[in-house]
Amino acid sequence: MPQLGPFAPDPGHPLAAVARLAGRAVSLVALDVSHAQALWEAAQGADESWAYLRYGPFANFEAFAAHVAGQIGDRDQRFFAVIPAGAKACGWVAYCNMEPHNRALEIGNVWFAPALQRSRAGTEAVFLLLDHAYAQGFNRIAWRCNALNKASRAAAQRYGFSYEGTWRQAQIVKGRWRDTCWFSQLGRDWPANRALFIRWLDDANFDAQGRQYAPLRVSSVPVEVR
Repeated sequence: MPQLGPFAPDPGHPLAAVARLAGRAVSLVALDVSHAQALWEAAQGADESWAYLRYGPFANFEAFAAHVAGQIGDRDQRFFAVIPAGAKACGWVAYCNMEPHNRALEIGNVWFAPALQRSRAGTEAVFLLLDHAYAQGFNRIAWRCNALNKASRAAAQRYGFSYEGTWRQAQIVKGRWRDTCWFSQLGRDWPANRALFIRWLDDANFDAQGRQYAPLRVSSVPVEVR
């Protein structure tokens, strides 16, 4: 008899629309044109933050605002403005490639201004997306990035995503070949990973300046073919 994979539950349901996901250090709010000005201000002097994305940097506010409006109208992705506590929007992130029949989706199109990079708010933004998707019954959450983007690769593994492999010359981005690294996290991994996120995000883990005492240590699970 051929060896087959385990039975899956019944197909899932589309991801429920949500206008806001709130945490201690950050809120994710459905992206709106009203966020464009704050996002544009956050992008000033941060041209390197667009290096591995298919778009940006933008020549002027009009071009930037038009791009934001286009993301809002994208039916295949759900974009959120990332708003740290007590601050204005300074990044965005999206649910992408949603396949409810396979209980799978991707966290992608991540643009964080320097103020969000390597921050408590940035980490909590990813946690909120993971937690919401798993609560909605999704099982596989993917993360992919340019193979040359060392920061994104390190972030994926820090968040508990497991490296699956690299698609060589998978795309042409801004006139250059792009190798794409794929990572994933499964529902069975989330209870343990969630507890580690919760512990790290606790106020007791940060000093008055927002600096962490203990690092986030979420162990990614080596991928095995079963």
